[in-house]
Amino acid sequence: MDEYVHLQNLILLKKRLAEPQDESQRTVLLKLLADEEARVPSTKKSS
Repeated sequence: MDEYVHLQNLILLKKRLAEPQDESQRTVLLKLLADEEARVPSTKKSS
């Protein structure tokens, strides 16, 4: 389940980055994306 949420978060953040927005929103989205990409779902930790 954690891996599914992780993948969905990545998809959503990348989609949001493709939409027009101001620079402050883009900065927040880039930070959230970087944090999510750095996170490893618990299913991969045990492998």
